[in-house]
Amino acid sequence: MGRGDLTNEEWTRLEPHLPANGGRGAQWSDHRRVLNGIYFRERTDVPWRDLPVRYGNWKTVYERHRRWLADGTWDRILKAVQSQADAEGRLDWSQVSVDSTTCRAHQHAAGARKTAPTNGAKKGAVPARHRADEGLGRSRGGLTSKIHLAGEGGRRPLGLVVNPGQAHDGSMFEQAMAEIRVPRQGGGHPRTRPESLSADRAYSCRRIRIYLRGRQIPHSIPEKRDQVDHRLARGSAGGRPPNFDRAAYKRRNEVERMINRLKGFRAVATRYDKRAYVFHGTVTVAAIRLWLHD
Repeated sequence: MGRGDLTNEEWTRLEPHLPANGGRGAQWSDHRRVLNGIYFRERTDVPWRDLPVRYGNWKTVYERHRRWLADGTWDRILKAVQSQADAEGRLDWSQVSVDSTTCRAHQHAAGARKTAPTNGAKKGAVPARHRADEGLGRSRGGLTSKIHLAGEGGRRPLGLVVNPGQAHDGSMFEQAMAEIRVPRQGGGHPRTRPESLSADRAYSCRRIRIYLRGRQIPHSIPEKRDQVDHRLARGSAGGRPPNFDRAAYKRRNEVERMINRLKGFRAVATRYDKRAYVFHGTVTVAAIRLWLHD
């Protein structure tokens, strides 16, 4: 086992959730070796063609990664390992935090063809998570992408959304929350509602507070200074300040520490993927490793 490869404990947790065959009766080659090759690229961000030979043919590793991105397999695996952690009591629902992080896009991330890509597993089908804008935007740092994340108390992602870098955090809040869907192993509806939520001032707006009250989720989001001044200027008509629990808000650092763990994967910290659905899959694969590592 090489440095950074899946440990025996991680492989034991992951193996039951992997596809059994390649379709049409074909059998996949060794899953563990291929996945170790994928994680080597995640950690080091080397070009696929430069994968060490111990992981086998680089094209085999790349094609399997790409196919599982296109057909949503990686998303299903992430939900499966989350469900397993929830059943074992290793998922902290007591407080979920929401935040985002900006990833600089390398020059190789630009130049994707304008035509929609096709799903390699199903001819003519558009891949899951495809975006027409490819999740690239212009901001102060040039071409960037932004990852919007909802993380649980154990500093692991519950849901993520990839968007262009100039997108405001608050505009993607509902989409990030919609990604929280942890299946229950005993059956029934997936669990989607945390016990409480915290977020920084970027998420302080009436729309988000109404959304959280409608779902009966207690939240700790500080007001922006201009919102405070506007409310005070209106006197009694300005209403009461929103509830704010300082002790609960101190736990918001958990999502920032989770982002630091994700960006330990160099292929996440800098985007090299041209397609948005491929980069989304790159982040998802890193998130799966955090759940396996535990």
